[in-house]
Amino acid sequence: MINSIRAVRRAKGLTLEEVAHRCDPPTTAQTIGRLETGTRTLSLGWMNRIAAALGVDAAELVQLPQDTQLTITALLGADGTQAPTRVEQALTARPGEDMVAVRVTSSIGDYRAGDEIWCRRIEGDWTNALNRDLLVPRPAGRFIFARLLNVDGEKLHLLPLGTGQRQQVVNNPPWAAIAVRLIRSL
Repeated sequence: MINSIRAVRRAKGLTLEEVAHRCDPPTTAQTIGRLETGTRTLSLGWMNRIAAALGVDAAELVQLPQDTQLTITALLGADGTQAPTRVEQALTARPGEDMVAVRVTSSIGDYRAGDEIWCRRIEGDWTNALNRDLLVPRPAGRFIFARLLNVDGEKLHLLPLGTGQRQQVVNNPPWAAIAVRLIRSL
């Protein structure tokens, strides 16, 4: 098992200090540096704290021997394409236990045909999902995939992605799933 904290931190564009301040409770940049280089023992508790600070699942912070890593070859930005100044690894895509997937069959909104949208299931605390795309179950095996506009008690006010669509209201769904990762083949 290889520690991938540094690769994930760099891919997110964060400094050691920023990660240290995002930890709960906050820690020092020196501690984060020691944990990511392996000079300090990385416990499960530390891994969970750092994963939360980076906004990833804890499983994304380790690389198993059978995992293949993809090296970043170029950086694309508004000023063109450049070679990276240091070796960087691409983030791996590993689904967690609380993940569901949506396949896009025809282009709609920001999504293209063939995209896969990975969504993390949540229950009850809908306010953290405001202005995010959600998959919400409906009766009889149906679903709605829409942007969460408002939470009014147990009612979710959703705006479907298509042009000219009307707002939908879903009352007290058993769960919803926030879109967290887009997998797109070109």
